[in-house]
Amino acid sequence: MKKLILGVFVLSLFSCAQQESKQTSTPKYFDINGYFLNEADRLHQLNPTIIKSVIAIGKAESHSIKITDWKTELAGFSNADINKASWQGEFTKVVKGGNISYATTNPKIPIKKVEITKTGNQVKCVKIIKANKNILYASSDTLLYYPDSLYIIRSEQKIKLLSSKKYQVIGKLK
Repeated sequence: MKKLILGVFVLSLFSCAQQESKQTSTPKYFDINGYFLNEADRLHQLNPTIIKSVIAIGKAESHSIKITDWKTELAGFSNADINKASWQGEFTKVVKGGNISYATTNPKIPIKKVEITKTGNQVKCVKIIKANKNILYASSDTLLYYPDSLYIIRSEQKIKLLSSKKYQVIGKLK
């Protein structure tokens, strides 16, 4: 049952993404895809043990594991790339100190906001907010990534005439 719930959660995260357009040669916005591909390679080389917790339908499960495929583990983050050619000009960039945020109000774009916190050139936190809504279905996801420390994926789904479902995945690096 737990595997089924986790499987549905993972599939729902990836089913929300629109078909990818070709990217421009030079990213206009922060290169989320490139950043997380580099992080996946770096974490693969470090091979850290993580404590992974999954909370679904009020039940929690936690295990200490080694991730063998970091690209898949971080796919929800890397798939939130806002540099698609069809999305150019749709995001407003705001820079405050070490914080950079990109936001859109376009209802056709599922990634609503990306916030990057940096100290110098080093990324300290990436926060991604996704939302999809139609006449039958609404979902919202919040993804948080702190390099060498923690990642969190929170999701809430509401299907018309059914109760709301909430899921959370937390990975703490040891």
